Amino acid sequence: MQSSTTSTINLPEILSLFVPSLEQESEKRQKLGNIEASRHIWRSQHWSTGAAQKRVGPVKREIVVVSRFISALSRAVLVVLLMLAPALILPTVDPDTAQLVVVVALLFALLTFIEYFGRYPSIVEFRFAAPYNRMKFLVLAIVVVWLSFVARGQVQPSALTLILTYFGQIIGNAVDFPFSPVRLPVLLLPSETDPQLVNAVRTSAGVAYSASLVLVLSFVVLVRLFGWPMRNGAFNVWVNLPLFDPTRGGDIVERLKRDASLNIVLGALLPFLLPAVIKAVALLFGTLAVDSPQTLIWMTTIWALLPASILVRGVALFRVAELIEEKRRRVYAKAQAEGLQEA
Repeated sequence: MQSSTTSTINLPEILSLFVPSLEQESEKRQKLGNIEASRHIWRSQHWSTGAAQKRVGPVKREIVVVSRFISALSRAVLVVLLMLAPALILPTVDPDTAQLVVVVALLFALLTFIEYFGRYPSIVEFRFAAPYNRMKFLVLAIVVVWLSFVARGQVQPSALTLILTYFGQIIGNAVDFPFSPVRLPVLLLPSETDPQLVNAVRTSAGVAYSASLVLVLSFVVLVRLFGWPMRNGAFNVWVNLPLFDPTRGGDIVERLKRDASLNIVLGALLPFLLPAVIKAVALLFGTLAVDSPQTLIWMTTIWALLPASILVRGVALFRVAELIEEKRRRVYAKAQAEGLQEA
């Protein structure tokens, strides 16, 4: 009797020992099932995201290539139009001169397309630091078109040519004072030169030189007041200065400042030196045909805007040197602060 009673009493207790283990086993299986389900969901989501990225990747690359192609082609077309502007605006052009201009325009357009279609520049400086090159091209286009219409007005006057000629004469007379660079091209002309040609040279030189001064002053304002080139984000020195060799030795900042000073001095002196060089060339090889409208337009434009472009480059190099110095100061200050904290 005692044994039966003992077995009856102990059996539920023995069974109760197994119930928690069964419940724990079922909970573990349920957790494993939830984990496996979450894994399946994660794999499906990430697989679909990765597959979508793989599908979109080539499309993005194609869009970038097409965009770069359109940008390079549009710049090449603008270069062609700029080079052909005098020949298109002037009423009469010599056929041989027109053929030469077309060949030169196509050559410059090809170089521009190759340069801007490439992912990284090889010749053009500050390509990713807008609007450095855009300002120079805009001023160049304004000068060439303005002088072309002034030259057209001497043969076929119209309301537009008369207005541009009037303002051009005002500018030319205003900047033609003693020791002015505009006075030098006028002094190069022979004493028996037609007064109309003298006025044309004075007007062209005044317009071109005034535009060059506006270019330089505008860029200085862009640098000092608007923080060029940092206003467009991070500035990469090596990409924007492809012709600058950092392995030549010496401190980069000192080299940039030296090149900048050289560019500024050269840009300031070239408007006075170029007329002397032209005069020497004329004495050696004969007089220059400044009575040709296209020759006068391009000679005056190069005489005024080439020094301005060199001046602007000098200002830009000074700005890059300042950015590198600021970066160095921040890095040194941060390293010094970290060293003091560790000590």
